[in-house]
Amino acid sequence: MSEISTDNANLFVFPPSKSPHLLNPLVLAYIGDAVYEVYIRQYVISGANHRPNHLHKASTGYVSAKAQSKILEALMPMLTEEEVDMVKRGRNAKSGTTAKNAEVLEYRHSTAFECLIGYLYYKQSFDRLKEILDFALAYKRQS
Repeated sequence: MSEISTDNANLFVFPPSKSPHLLNPLVLAYIGDAVYEVYIRQYVISGANHRPNHLHKASTGYVSAKAQSKILEALMPMLTEEEVDMVKRGRNAKSGTTAKNAEVLEYRHSTAFECLIGYLYYKQSFDRLKEILDFALAYKRQS
């Protein structure tokens, strides 16, 4: 099967109402969660097993708060100062929700990871975003 060309495909044409660095970190985490989820879903669908239960279990290993927290920990030495600042904003954001299946610290770190993804997405730093998403995928495959 050939690769899908993205040269002229832009389904996501609604920019945020503010500059990305001015957005609430929880807003960035909200979109970052969606971007990361779509990336992981595309990855698991690229495999041979398309049973819904398998797809769900496979993707959960990448998108859980625990998994994202570990990915962020491994990623930290590779981040720029600007990216570290965004991670800190995401980690320190006061969410009105609590973690369902994770420790509080894991939940905060997963929010920080999602905040970084959302920031890079809205900044349109797509090369850097792809680099970080590819790192996350490779890290989880090897662990």
